[in-house]
Amino acid sequence: MNNKLEIIELLKNKQILEKELKMLVYGAAEVRESNKKKYLYVHYREGGISLTKYVGEFSEELFNLVLNNNIKVKEIKKQIKEIDKKLKLLNYTSYDLDEKIKRNIDFAKRHLVDTIYKQAILEGIATTFADTESIVEGGKVNNMSSDDILKVINLKHAWEFILNENVILSDTNFSLLCQINKMVEEGFYYSAGKIRNVPVSIGGTKWMPSMPIETIIIEDLNAIINKNLSYEDKAIELLLYVMKKQIFIDGNKRTAIIFINHYLISKGKGIIVIPDNETETFKELLILFYEGKDTKNIKKFIKEKCFMKL
Repeated sequence: MNNKLEIIELLKNKQILEKELKMLVYGAAEVRESNKKKYLYVHYREGGISLTKYVGEFSEELFNLVLNNNIKVKEIKKQIKEIDKKLKLLNYTSYDLDEKIKRNIDFAKRHLVDTIYKQAILEGIATTFADTESIVEGGKVNNMSSDDILKVINLKHAWEFILNENVILSDTNFSLLCQINKMVEEGFYYSAGKIRNVPVSIGGTKWMPSMPIETIIIEDLNAIINKNLSYEDKAIELLLYVMKKQIFIDGNKRTAIIFINHYLISKGKGIIVIPDNETETFKELLILFYEGKDTKNIKKFIKEKCFMKL
């Protein structure tokens, strides 16, 4: 595994551990009494600050849960330290984010359900906004197939990954592209995240993409990023390139959209999402773009209809 791929994998694992840590109630337990009832509190430190949290009405079960969580927390923190050591050995350095980038991350998080819903509609996933919201928030739905639910969950995980501050600081490159596809297609293909080695066809056209070659893709991505264009125009070029190249066996549109949003957010330039009521128009323009019949209208469409500015 090359250094860039290893760093991305380590950052992904660190993000998962940090998320698990936040979900656990832990710390030094204290029982307080009031009106003949007992209440459980925990004392802990976060960012060097001593904090106290109310847990709930005291019970042996709740008290033991906190004690067990304390054991889990020690192990998780140990794993995070090991990851940090490995990142240091790989010469990875974390820097403070610019305030505009932080605002962009918050902006993307506020629109996360809407963004995932619109991506799901673009992919033909049978979901509603309410069901998408329920899945993103960890709830249950009863009127969707298990495959469609998994696709929405995978979109959530991929978005959460790129919105991690450490990941936002990483380059928008081929390694990141592969990691996003791996997360988008988790549970569907054993080859998720790897360049396809079989031909694929595109619905609605006889046009077929050529077989992707890693070295050429890396060169092409770098060439687009280094073009003398605005960040917004580069994002559009990257989006259309990844979609047309069909680099992976599946999930190319989902991967492309999340990939270029990493680029935009890292520059504090908003996000791109295809509106659900413009899906058919976008697909028609995309087919024309694939066939080489029209390259201007789809770029105009994305710029006018799909940008969400801060």
